[in-house]
Amino acid sequence: MSTAPHLDFVNPYASARSAVLGRNVVSTSQPLAAQAGLRMLLAGGNAVDAAIATAMALTVVEPTGCGLGSDGFAIVWDGKELHGLNASGRSPAAWSADHFAGRDAMPDKGWDAVTVPGAVSAWSALSRRFGRLPFAELAKPAIDYARNGFPVSPVIAHLWAMGGQRLGDQPGFAECFLPDGQAPRAGQLFRSEGHASTLEAIADSHGEAFYRGALAQRMAAHAKAHGGLLSEADLANHQADWCGTLAQPFSGSVVHELPPNGQGIAALMALGMLEALGIGDQPLDHVDTVHVSIEAMKLALADLDKYNADIDAMQVSPAELLAPAYLAERAKLIDRQRAGNPGHGAPRPGGTVYVAAADASGMMVSFIQSNYMGFGSGIVVPGTGISMQNRGHGFTLEQGHANQVGSAKRPSHTIIPAFAMHADGTPQMAFGVMGGPMQSQGHMQMALRVLHYRQNPQAAADAPRWRVTGGLKVAVEPGFDAGVVAELIARGHDITVERGNGVFAFGGAQLVLKNGDSYIAGSDPRKDGQAVAY
Repeated sequence: MSTAPHLDFVNPYASARSAVLGRNVVSTSQPLAAQAGLRMLLAGGNAVDAAIATAMALTVVEPTGCGLGSDGFAIVWDGKELHGLNASGRSPAAWSADHFAGRDAMPDKGWDAVTVPGAVSAWSALSRRFGRLPFAELAKPAIDYARNGFPVSPVIAHLWAMGGQRLGDQPGFAECFLPDGQAPRAGQLFRSEGHASTLEAIADSHGEAFYRGALAQRMAAHAKAHGGLLSEADLANHQADWCGTLAQPFSGSVVHELPPNGQGIAALMALGMLEALGIGDQPLDHVDTVHVSIEAMKLALADLDKYNADIDAMQVSPAELLAPAYLAERAKLIDRQRAGNPGHGAPRPGGTVYVAAADASGMMVSFIQSNYMGFGSGIVVPGTGISMQNRGHGFTLEQGHANQVGSAKRPSHTIIPAFAMHADGTPQMAFGVMGGPMQSQGHMQMALRVLHYRQNPQAAADAPRWRVTGGLKVAVEPGFDAGVVAELIARGHDITVERGNGVFAFGGAQLVLKNGDSYIAGSDPRKDGQAVAY
């Protein structure tokens, strides 16, 4: 009989939630979406079916973080092997540096912020390769929520109001998301017939209608009508790529992230530096542990900003950034008693939603999809419910930078799924932390808590977090120990105690940890979500 991992099931933080245990589990940021995934498992589907159904439902019930025009990424343990999927879209072929000349930064709303949306291709690719149930079956809960309505949950209602204030003037937004001229209140029923019909077209065509059919025509026509350059050819040329994973040993486990263009490599670099420093001689929430973690993350983010891009455009390889000698060299820059303000190194050659799902057969899925900034660009294609992401904002205008905006190119991306394996090659944990620039920082904090200090997933999700915000600046949540905050300030950190702004802030974690023949799940109390199991 399998034995449980040596975890601490005490929850020392403010949340009263307990970890959820079961042989089949879904954890995500909105309860109706979690239950959509559970319905697939109860119907005989597997963890991939559950993750897709959950993801489809999230485009309806949590439009403040994702939509039909989102991007998506996944890591899948199929029972024998780990697979990585990059379904992020590329820029329109007509984009160039000259097109954005004269701007101070890449736009964050409107059609000039929109790259090809990839989430639908992620659903299709995952279903074709690993799914058990018919693709159309997976869309039924989402279609029902869209057509017949669902009561808007509290956190999402707050974000919806914020998004409406910022994006209400964007083409198609108010028609879709501001019924009667305002965002729906918590508990108010919201319906979107256009969204339901689009989901049906996607389900019936296994996604083809979105990229090469009537929906693609409507997206391209709307772009053209409003000065956008996204074309039918851009949509037709899109493909999701099976890309494998990058790996970093840490505390007897191996943490996996997807290769760039995602920011997951920063989490791996920071964990590699902590491993080089031999972290763990002080308690988890001790100032020494927190200080060194912050410093490692600063170094990793400096390199991310300098080097991360579409992998085909990178001037430094991921292998060079993860080389043990390079990470040890970077770790030596950390002063254990003083905050630093590091620049990038020179390696030598050598608004988001997240779903974790697992089933009794042993399949585990780490999946993420996102509009980027809340509702994304604010663009909604009339009558379709298709809200477009604003991933183009992830490019830079800096001349010669690997991530400089260009034609048919993937931007540096914030959304990242994560996975941990035992050193013997068996699966350990699917996890993620939604929230823009918080994501790689959150991954490092979750890995430290669960893999090294053996906290249970719910306690790890509940714990107060920190977030590097630039230079010596660090934001911490109000639940942070006041004595630790005072000691961090004494070491030179510029600390702000910050209540979450609900968009990026301190993120939202979802974790599913393998527990012999069952699983232990946690869901972040900062969101409306839940972990469900049977």
